[in-house]
Amino acid sequence: MSHIDQSNPYAVNLENVVAHAPENARTAFIRRTYMHLTGAILALIGLEYVLFQVVPEETMKGLVATMTGGYGWLLVLVAFMAVSWVARSWANSGSSAPLQYAGLALYISAWGVMLLPILWICIVLLDDPKLPVTAAVITGVAFAGLTVVAFVTKADLSNWGRYLMMFGFVAMGVIVAGIVFGFSLGLWFSALMVALMCGYILYDTSNVIHHFGVDQHVAASLVLFADVVMLFFYVLQIMMSFRR
Repeated sequence: MSHIDQSNPYAVNLENVVAHAPENARTAFIRRTYMHLTGAILALIGLEYVLFQVVPEETMKGLVATMTGGYGWLLVLVAFMAVSWVARSWANSGSSAPLQYAGLALYISAWGVMLLPILWICIVLLDDPKLPVTAAVITGVAFAGLTVVAFVTKADLSNWGRYLMMFGFVAMGVIVAGIVFGFSLGLWFSALMVALMCGYILYDTSNVIHHFGVDQHVAASLVLFADVVMLFFYVLQIMMSFRR
């Protein structure tokens, strides 16, 4: 999977941008954004727990087979990207508040389904439930550190967008080629994707500070949530490679 959406579909008037807002408005926006991000992560964890309890083992095996079986996984990726586009559109601050939250909930649900096979492999097939926990800790530390860097430097990294988009499309092309031609992407690809996602975290955090409006905390939390979960996905892939 790759993060390739580089445009900011949530563009607002300059006077409403967080960077130009009064101090109290900026503080409130940041607090709401990261509270929603935390809530989204906790909701995803809760969703995965519920799915593990209710999804039959045979269905789990089918999901794992789809994930490793070629064209079925390609269709899943296409469907996931379509759902992601809808979720981001709903989360736009121009939408009503219920629709914004529906977009965030839809995106959390989509990731819940996407992560289910890889978590089942770790916990059931590899019999190592510590793998996801360790990957989550590494992801959290990396995200926190990069967030601090973005806030301390206050750099506007909007010029990174075109380059990240280019690498994102290349990565997606490699993923599709791997599915179509049946070759493994391997450890190095996951490592490169981790580096790419770290770049996205810096870029998106900068965008949240400099280019989002003070009323766009739901959309901002969705963007950051996407970065966190994608980083977790590839960190977990690396750890699984070492485990196997």
